[in-house]
Amino acid sequence: MQFDATAEQAEAVAQAIREFKLDALILPGAQTAIGIPSAIPQELRESLASALGSLPGVSKVTHVSRPYKLASLEWRKEPTVFQVRDVTLGRGHFATIGGPCSIESYEQLLDAAQIVKDAGAEILRGGAFKPRTSPYSFQGLAEEGLKIMKAVGEETGLLTITEVMSAEMVSVVGEHVDILQIGARSMQNFPLLIEAGRSGKPVFLKRAPSATIDEFLLAAEYILNQGNSRLMLCERGIVPLDRDYTRNTLDLASVQVLHDFSHLPVFVDPSHGTGVARYVSAMAIAAVCAGADGLMVEMHPNPKAALSDGSQALTPALFRELMDHIRQVRSILESWDAAGSLSP
Repeated sequence: MQFDATAEQAEAVAQAIREFKLDALILPGAQTAIGIPSAIPQELRESLASALGSLPGVSKVTHVSRPYKLASLEWRKEPTVFQVRDVTLGRGHFATIGGPCSIESYEQLLDAAQIVKDAGAEILRGGAFKPRTSPYSFQGLAEEGLKIMKAVGEETGLLTITEVMSAEMVSVVGEHVDILQIGARSMQNFPLLIEAGRSGKPVFLKRAPSATIDEFLLAAEYILNQGNSRLMLCERGIVPLDRDYTRNTLDLASVQVLHDFSHLPVFVDPSHGTGVARYVSAMAIAAVCAGADGLMVEMHPNPKAALSDGSQALTPALFRELMDHIRQVRSILESWDAAGSLSP
């Protein structure tokens, strides 16, 4: 739609689509877009495009060739940017998510939150429900952890994010945090994707370790298809050839690939991407240089005492140092960009 198109004009376009016996999905934003998520019969394409293109408020009609439609840059030409309270997320608005793998106590999370905030990060992470490989590992504090997260978020003013593991949990988790995280293990949990989309809450979707780019974006499509455009993607490492050295292989090329084919913000998680604390800062800086729109970094007030993933968590001192380095690198990149040095 045109930038000055009205809601009534958008609804008129949607109604015209329905008259062709097709579903219409209105996604608001800086420039409203209206998608047809289902396949369009070949014999209807020309007449449909002609009918829609003549309606008031329509800027152009585009056929999207990719298997993912709503996530495609063919469909929405401008990068997705949105607000969560006072924080802007998306291209050109770098953000950092920091905090422990698991919520262990109120005191631990508050301590972590104050460190994260003082270092300049905008969003606090912490797991209340932890999907663990072993049933004997720490599984999180469950609903008590959610209450702690909500209280700490309110006390510090930080945005909050935690993982939701099933469709049935979306409502209760959404009542306690600002952003729903869908973990790598759940990337193709389709009922969860649909329910997260329906919730209207911002969603942070992690790439599964063996997922292709198309599979990743098709998972995102499930969320967008529910009318929820407040979605972020996260590269967190793919299955490595050699597990003797790192937990995963961080696919930094995916940042540029996703920017080339999708309008969605792309974050990078170097903590899970490496699994080794001493590699996290270098990969975080590399992600910034690769064009990431944000980072998710694990930081624990005392990693040696962490109940989960202590080996990949930064100490408070290392987290502060990393945040300083990120600011310096971003300043250099912005000066290069302004000079045209980063133009393809």
